[in-house]
Amino acid sequence: MRMIVHCGVVAALLLSVALAAPQGDHEGHDHGPHTAEHHHHLHHGEDEPHPQHEGQHNNKLQGPNADFAFTLYKKLSALPEQSNIFFSPLSISMALSMLALGAKGDTFSQLYQALGYAEMTPEAVNEAYEHIFHMLGHEKENMKLDATSAVALREGAQVLDTFLEQAQHHFGSTPFTVDFTKPDVATEEINKYIAQQTNNTITDMVKEVDPDTLMMLINCIYFSGKWQSPFTTRLTKPADFHVDENTKVTVDMMHSEGEYEYYEAKGNFTTVIRIPYHGSASMIIVLPDQGKMKEVEDTISPSYVKHWIEAMEEGPVKIIMPKYSISGRFSLKDILQAMGVVTAFSDTADFSPMTSAAVKVSKVEHQAVLNVNEKGTEAAAVTTVEIVLRGIFIPQRKVIEINRPFFVFITDKSTKSILFMGKISNPAAK
Repeated sequence: MRMIVHCGVVAALLLSVALAAPQGDHEGHDHGPHTAEHHHHLHHGEDEPHPQHEGQHNNKLQGPNADFAFTLYKKLSALPEQSNIFFSPLSISMALSMLALGAKGDTFSQLYQALGYAEMTPEAVNEAYEHIFHMLGHEKENMKLDATSAVALREGAQVLDTFLEQAQHHFGSTPFTVDFTKPDVATEEINKYIAQQTNNTITDMVKEVDPDTLMMLINCIYFSGKWQSPFTTRLTKPADFHVDENTKVTVDMMHSEGEYEYYEAKGNFTTVIRIPYHGSASMIIVLPDQGKMKEVEDTISPSYVKHWIEAMEEGPVKIIMPKYSISGRFSLKDILQAMGVVTAFSDTADFSPMTSAAVKVSKVEHQAVLNVNEKGTEAAAVTTVEIVLRGIFIPQRKVIEINRPFFVFITDKSTKSILFMGKISNPAAK
């Protein structure tokens, strides 16, 4: 069994004395149920076509989201003391897109520019995400890939109905109230919700909350399934993994033989192989030649990976791959500012479509975990954004031994999305 979980959280913190003043009769949030027709539109049956736009939007975000994923990877790989890198670009894109629902002016345009949506209308982007959420929400044999969202709100929060309605319509979010004036209680409640949505894979995403928190937008993606061809457990044995030319570690190496799609990009010093899961997801391994990681890392791009995948051919392959567990946590505020998202973090931020209070983004954090074993993969990712006031030709059998640093992508064919991506330099490091 493998599980992939992704969870994104957008948190809004109120730091203004205005919070102490009477709230009045603003356009406050309404926890009443939406119509049955609207609920059906978001949660229709598994075998029913998606109302109005079946097949129209699933491809529109593929290019921008891939570009954003690789841009973000380049930024993360440049951070000091980074060995293994693993994150969910779709998680981060979704969290920032939900945030953009409540943004206006430069605050909005800078978010869309960074995400790669500058040439798209908000309607097109939001409808595309609605379609992605619909596609992710189907359980099939040996596979579950689902997306859920929620808005955790302070009692009496000055949050506009239109924002909550759009968050529900496009991202399937459901509002619930949290007493943020009791940080320990609020932390426990939100972590409990996230744990429920992620099959207890992520249990302590939120470490603490500010008592002046206004709201948290929570977005989770969950995947579980099995390898199409499981690795043979009895063949797993210790072997060397070469971290670099001077360092090697001993890890458990898994073995599998079968028909796999692969491609040798000799001009790029790279071997690429697809290891499929049941259903629409696959793991793509990009294995640079010995000593060529830096060169490949400097040039790798969505177009290269797209070409390599399209050039794959199926053949008999023996795969030798490490069994490993890694995790990573990143603070994305500085990176996003470097990508042009500046106003959202400043006192001039305009989130008036979200709330009548003056708010700004405080921090953006992301956490991801990856476990790979003989039966499959377990992965989890969480994104947190805080807002405060003011991702038949039979050749000779090919042996692909993944015993040196490599790139890993977990992709979903139905939504044409990169669910997770990263670089594994040392599988022995946790």
